[in-house]
Amino acid sequence: NDGRELTAKLIGSDKGTDLALMKVDEKNLPYTDFGNSDDLEIGDWVLAVGNPFNLTSTVTAGIVSAKARSINILRGDASNNVFPLESFIQTDAAVNPGNSGGALVSPDGLLVGINTAIASNTGSYSGYSFAIPSNLTLKIVNDLKNYGTVQRAFIGVIIKDIDQELVNKLDLPNTNGVYVSDLSEDGAAKEAGIKAGDIILKVDNKVVNNVPELQEQIGRFRPGDKVN
Repeated sequence: NDGRELTAKLIGSDKGTDLALMKVDEKNLPYTDFGNSDDLEIGDWVLAVGNPFNLTSTVTAGIVSAKARSINILRGDASNNVFPLESFIQTDAAVNPGNSGGALVSPDGLLVGINTAIASNTGSYSGYSFAIPSNLTLKIVNDLKNYGTVQRAFIGVIIKDIDQELVNKLDLPNTNGVYVSDLSEDGAAKEAGIKAGDIILKVDNKVVNNVPELQEQIGRFRPGDKVN
């Protein structure tokens, strides 16, 4: 913001979340602390910071309108070990080209997300913007820093959201949780005793009510971790 230009080195990147870790050799840079994106609630105020249209340090305000939103913007490539992980914070803070990679912060300045996408027919802001939650970002950053690549956990389940049609078909009490329709033959879930037809309600004591929520929670763990 003071006009300096710094050369950054790429430490690592992750196509599954569209995040990269960069390093600049400079001292006494201003910074902010990570906030807890799990604590965000629908209706909370947030601020989006970035450089849209080459306008330096632009700040816009909005509210959180949804969490764990998937918009199918990331493309997977199993042959190259790319598995998309979308569990966005949706806001109505104005985000435009140039905001990507910028901070989504709480009113007290804590980083709660990384602005990454907009839903638009024109390519410019039209009411919705999406950010990667800070808790997921922190895990990706730590992996890239410590291992040079992302250590992503998989439990080996084929899952789907529970809608009213499934509730009626299986005579379920409500639409809570995520339905397990099948399992990988050598996956951790099968080894642990999960069966097709089971419903996963919590991951490590955190409630999950749709596929992106479950994927985000599992995505915070590494292979070999034990998860309830």
